[in-house]
Amino acid sequence: MQFLKKFIGDKAFYKMLFILVLPLIVQQGVTSFVSLLDNLMVGRLGTEQMSSVAIVNQLIFVFNLTIFGGVSGASIFGAQFAGVGDDNGLRHTFRFKMMFGVAATVIAITLFILWGDELTMLFLDNDANEGLDLAVLAAYAKEYLTIMLIGLAPFMIVQVYSSTLREMGDTFVPMIASVTAITVNLVFNYFLIFGTFGFPRLEVRGAAIATVISRYVEMLVIVLYTHIRKSKFVFAVGAYRSPYVPGELVKKIVITGSPLMINEVLWSLGTTFINQQYSTKGLFAYAATNINTTAWNLFCIIMFAMGTAISIIVGRELGKGNKDAAIDLNRKLLFFTVVVHVLIGAILVVVAKYIPMLYETEDEVRQIATSLLMISGITLPMHSLVHGIYFAVRSGGKTFITFLFDSVYTWLVPAMLALYLCKCTALDIVPIYLIVQLSDALKMTIGLLMLKSGFWANTVITTEKA
Repeated sequence: MQFLKKFIGDKAFYKMLFILVLPLIVQQGVTSFVSLLDNLMVGRLGTEQMSSVAIVNQLIFVFNLTIFGGVSGASIFGAQFAGVGDDNGLRHTFRFKMMFGVAATVIAITLFILWGDELTMLFLDNDANEGLDLAVLAAYAKEYLTIMLIGLAPFMIVQVYSSTLREMGDTFVPMIASVTAITVNLVFNYFLIFGTFGFPRLEVRGAAIATVISRYVEMLVIVLYTHIRKSKFVFAVGAYRSPYVPGELVKKIVITGSPLMINEVLWSLGTTFINQQYSTKGLFAYAATNINTTAWNLFCIIMFAMGTAISIIVGRELGKGNKDAAIDLNRKLLFFTVVVHVLIGAILVVVAKYIPMLYETEDEVRQIATSLLMISGITLPMHSLVHGIYFAVRSGGKTFITFLFDSVYTWLVPAMLALYLCKCTALDIVPIYLIVQLSDALKMTIGLLMLKSGFWANTVITTEKA
């Protein structure tokens, strides 16, 4: 009975969680499913095209996480302002996110224009790919990247708006915007990659154009809806009349949020570094890791949704000063996510051998991908717990601790393991991937000790109600 009370919520708890999480699951699920279909469509063009697109997406992933990190730093305050109904505070955090996003987007586009080719070749120019026509691979990557740069700005704007709406507990509108955009992306992918229904056959360029179109559609849906419903989204009223954000709030966001932003940048770079090390095992190994990552994202939709739910639910309680309630809710949320992902991980293990069969690629790639997917399924419950712990600690404003817990750990343990195993051993990609994945067991242990201490549960705002 004590166990049930400690780890399992009542009907009201699960009803609240379901209402909040379901739109996130639908949004993330549709996104991941269409990403898998996109990957399959590009994969039908060949292993070279699929791998080139995957490399560019890995580079853009760093930009995406940079935006996410900057937005998330302000969202710590936004969630707590929303918890107490402070519309002025929410408006100020929205302005901060937008100004940060514009600056980050300009910098990213400049870097990709100047050094995009060099960054791409880090994944291609190695001994394992000797004999391949690297010029052809690089050309595919360049034409894809050039078009994708046009979509960075709308992606940033969507993150600013959708994060603010979610802080208010509205996950439905971002879901509708995302599903609409994804549908557009899927349709135009089919039209433009293969040249169906009278459209030109653009192959890799077609995949990029479809993605860019969908991002502008998503931006229009969420921006227009937010500003039309001003009575509901009061923060949007006068949001662009002035760039003013109180200096004290800017200082707090920078102090609290900078470690979070730096963390997301360094974590994404660490993940990119690990994948770059995997690429030294050859194009087949990198193609297999791409299949694994795309499918793994589909099986992680609840994990991603639960991370957002934890940050919102726990952040609101902390904003109200309810520390004990926040800790209790967090414990129940983490228990729920682990139980769910034991089941999801088992399903992934069972279907692992069938997923690579969907790709038009070599048998060796399929065999490697099957093994990687089985490892991903086995380790999924552990990763779901680590993911939830990260968002819990972050919700209390302990961003320097999350910086150490996430990106510093990534660089010191899995990244260095990947470097050593790929450069200094003759191991194949499968055992290397297994060792790197299992290294997060130490991270999980550290996270559980942090949660047990309760030091992370803090209120970080002072209110200024409109």
